[in-house]
Amino acid sequence: MDLHALAQPLIAIPAAGRSAELKDSVAAIERGLRWILAMQNRDGGWGAFDRNNDRHFLCYVPFADHNAMIDPSTADLCGRVLEALGKLGCRVGNPHVDRAVEFVRRSQEADGSWFGRWGVNYIYGTWQAMTGLIEVGVPQDDLAVVTGAKWLLAHQQANGGWGESPNSYERPELRGQGQTTASQTAWAVLGLIAAGMAEHPAVLRGVRYLAQTQNHDGTWNESQFTGTGFPCVFYLRYHYYPIYFPLMALAEWAKHVDHPRMVSCVSLSL
Repeated sequence: MDLHALAQPLIAIPAAGRSAELKDSVAAIERGLRWILAMQNRDGGWGAFDRNNDRHFLCYVPFADHNAMIDPSTADLCGRVLEALGKLGCRVGNPHVDRAVEFVRRSQEADGSWFGRWGVNYIYGTWQAMTGLIEVGVPQDDLAVVTGAKWLLAHQQANGGWGESPNSYERPELRGQGQTTASQTAWAVLGLIAAGMAEHPAVLRGVRYLAQTQNHDGTWNESQFTGTGFPCVFYLRYHYYPIYFPLMALAEWAKHVDHPRMVSCVSLSL
């Protein structure tokens, strides 16, 4: 692997202009980049903890009481890694990126969504897959991105938010359906912004939903389980999910929207 080429935007900083702190930061990032690339699986994706741990027979040995025995590549994690690589200047045409992009493409469902292994569920996976693709240079009019965006648009609810129940892990026909939540709305908004739709009416409605449902102390209520332990086994409620994800979505939207009129529309709805 050509680590020098992969990290070019970082190590291209003239040595004479580097402070000691910057040198340390660049070295740390390059070590992290080396480790991430070494963890890429043979199928082009990434798992959460291990490399090429995808032998399904391990799930059927006597001591395997759930699906935690394997750690296969997933589209959501692959999307996050692509996002990180994109931030470091890696683009389509790099062999590591190309293998990962192909894995994400193969993983897309027929309806345009992606399965979310580590968050509930297809809203989570679709957001992360789309963001990763865009970050490494896949164009916004690419069929995978367009169909992913259409799937998100089709599952926005009447109140402007998005929601999905963990039941979609056992019953895929329920994907994108469930009580609206702040975190899942934020994921959908972020996915649509990545697809170039920051000014789309659906995104504006999603932003309004987040603005209107925020508590006076700055938090959002979310009693639903939107984190995934092991699909079909147990789910998690992360208490910071309904805080930092909405803040990320609102900040990303504000960064992309330059029209005071649109911002004021949201402010007036508070």
